[in-house]
Amino acid sequence: MTLKCSKLTVLLLVLFASSWSMLVQGQVLADKVSVDKNTFNFYIVSDVGRNGYYKQKIVAATMGDLAETIHPKFILASGDTFHYNGVRSTSDPLWMSNFENVYIHPELLIDWFPVLGNHEYRGNTQAVVDYTNISRRWNMPGRYYTFSRQIDKGNSLRVVMIDTPPFIKEYQVLPDQFPDVMKQDTKKQLVWIDSVLTVSTEKWIIVVGHHPIYSVDTKHDNSVELIAQLDPILRKHHVDFYFAGHIHNAQHIQKDGMDYIVTTSGSLGYPSSTGPDTKYTNAAEGFTICSLKDNVFTVIFVDEKGKELYRYTKTK
Repeated sequence: MTLKCSKLTVLLLVLFASSWSMLVQGQVLADKVSVDKNTFNFYIVSDVGRNGYYKQKIVAATMGDLAETIHPKFILASGDTFHYNGVRSTSDPLWMSNFENVYIHPELLIDWFPVLGNHEYRGNTQAVVDYTNISRRWNMPGRYYTFSRQIDKGNSLRVVMIDTPPFIKEYQVLPDQFPDVMKQDTKKQLVWIDSVLTVSTEKWIIVVGHHPIYSVDTKHDNSVELIAQLDPILRKHHVDFYFAGHIHNAQHIQKDGMDYIVTTSGSLGYPSSTGPDTKYTNAAEGFTICSLKDNVFTVIFVDEKGKELYRYTKTK
């Protein structure tokens, strides 16, 4: 016996299944991570560029689904948007396969503020900056830059985006692999960072770079260059958070009153380790949500399914 269905019946079944799937997915997200949509929210992503593979597309879809509820104001991309080598030009196909055709949800068509990672330095780093003139959502006025946002009355945020690969010695000795590293003036950048932080009057101040200052990991370790050169400036100005990526796992390290956050990797997570200053670590792929309201700054690690992994709240 052959069971026959009319075209209308099939269409209704498809629409019902699709609606039910969206409802269930939305409920799952609501059950797993709770973020007040009335707060000032933004995302931080890192190490995403895998041409959609290694859960990159899954993470991107979850970012979009959750954004329908919490409406992030912008997205910070803390480096390695491209793997393995960086782009050659502003028309390199990697722009499509790593970025434009992956983060396609309408709620993700907002301002992205990126920094350069070591994998960008394997290509044409100036092209990464120049893509600002191509894509409406790609906002990168320089290799390092700053911007601020008013959150509510008496509450504001200063974001300082910096360029860390030129500080790392292992890249400096490989000019054939990292052609643009030795062209950068790190002393000039440090003076700029210090000057920006000196005049910043915002309530909350965060600094974002690709490389962690402190981290505990099976493949990487603390950055001695950034500990010696960058960390004293951040401490001098009492920066609230230093956000980084690079090691492909989420970490919160609290050292001498300073909060160092390694954001959840947007693709291909690596095993993580712990140390005496580690508050939390997890190798799951995902992204990070920052939420600000009144006197509270909340950092939330989220995995690729929208499950909340860790929440840290700082109050002023």
